[in-house]
Amino acid sequence: MNAGQLAALIAAGFFAVLACVAIFVLIKLARLMSAATGMVTQYRERADQLIEQAQAAVDRTNEQLTRTDAITASMDQVTANMAELSGHVSALAGLARGISVAATAPLTGMSAFVFGLRRAILVRRSLQAAVTDAQPGSGLTAATQRPAITGTVTSAARSRRSRVGGRS
Repeated sequence: MNAGQLAALIAAGFFAVLACVAIFVLIKLARLMSAATGMVTQYRERADQLIEQAQAAVDRTNEQLTRTDAITASMDQVTANMAELSGHVSALAGLARGISVAATAPLTGMSAFVFGLRRAILVRRSLQAAVTDAQPGSGLTAATQRPAITGTVTSAARSRRSRVGGRS
């Protein structure tokens, strides 16, 4: 074996070792590529699933917004109806006050008239009783006639004051 052949044999050995190392690296690289492909596939599936869930959430949100819009529209109607009802109640309250004033004014006047009439009759009866007691032949003198009349009027005035809440 000459030096050229020995150099060719050493070069062939290095080439064989280099080829084995290259094959080993390529096998490892193939495994790495398949693992990366598997991970990308899983991420894509998860991303698709996440996008589907997000789309479902957006769809539910749109349904809720549609319901909320319907409720808001009905609340606007309720608000308008309440404002209209408030106007009707205000008008009826004014009418009720007017009817109340119209109905109570005659009653108040009549009650005042009846009270005055009753007081006049009471005073007249007390004065008639005093005059009857003071007539000649009843045994009363002119000096005793005046205190009886004054006393009767005074007691009538006292009874009126006590009913009204005044002093006696």
